[in-house]
Amino acid sequence: MQGDVAGAMDALRKIKIYPLSEAANPTLMTFVDTTDVALDSTSLKWEDNLQFWQKLSEIVEAEPLLPQFLPMYGLLSALGIEKGKPFAPDARMQDILGRAAKAGRDQILVSAFDSDRPDRLAWPDRNWEWVGLVPGSAQFEIPAGIDLEARDRWFAQAIVTSPAMFRRTAGAGSLYWLGLRDKSGAYLDGGKTYRLTVPLPVPDKLFWSVTVYDAATRSEVQTGQDRAALRSLVELKDLPSTGSVDLYFGPKAPKGQDARWIQTVPGRGWFAYMRIYGPDQPAFDGSWKPADFVEVK
Repeated sequence: MQGDVAGAMDALRKIKIYPLSEAANPTLMTFVDTTDVALDSTSLKWEDNLQFWQKLSEIVEAEPLLPQFLPMYGLLSALGIEKGKPFAPDARMQDILGRAAKAGRDQILVSAFDSDRPDRLAWPDRNWEWVGLVPGSAQFEIPAGIDLEARDRWFAQAIVTSPAMFRRTAGAGSLYWLGLRDKSGAYLDGGKTYRLTVPLPVPDKLFWSVTVYDAATRSEVQTGQDRAALRSLVELKDLPSTGSVDLYFGPKAPKGQDARWIQTVPGRGWFAYMRIYGPDQPAFDGSWKPADFVEVK
């Protein structure tokens, strides 16, 4: 629809789904427009406290036991989590498990946002990182087994995987780059203003975007602007075909840059995903690359 949101909504309302038995007189479809409804997409609120273990116990109870997970079931049984038995830790164990959940969550965030793996860098002269560290594998499989750090890194930041999301070849699929530091190597700060220069044309067959996420919640930033992304089919659809475009991120828009600006929250860290759908070869061979975030003072 080339960024025509209203047109897309009208097209959706023309869809008809009904039992074949009602083909002669189908029941009218009902559509609920959630365009302006706030969505809380914050990551699990129980990931860093005792509720993590309570939820895990519920899963063990509800799911069938699988042979490949027998070692893990054994470890969980030592913590009081066992299929067919109630999970009832005493006060001392509740305290231990609560602190353990927080320590585990914090360690996963280190993998997500403070990795020193050399293969994370998209280019040697940029601070942009590959989000997926195992190209082409939705299960993070490597010859030696499973790359657990790469898996933890991804699921600390996001949800859902597919091979097409992690391809590093031109053509179909998509690519994701993570931007969490500025040109100097400092983490992105919601109280500061940054400029991101993107060379044009971006090597995409379909579209590209830059989306901003809160570093703590790993969900889109929540601000009075009510916008977390700049997209080539919507906000950036009228860009020139050559040259470059400057995008801005910060508490207030620089003068005259409201249309190419995403608001951030002072006191909160943030990171960005740059996505290209249908990437062309320049996105992979180094002949095209975005600049780093640069603080504007």
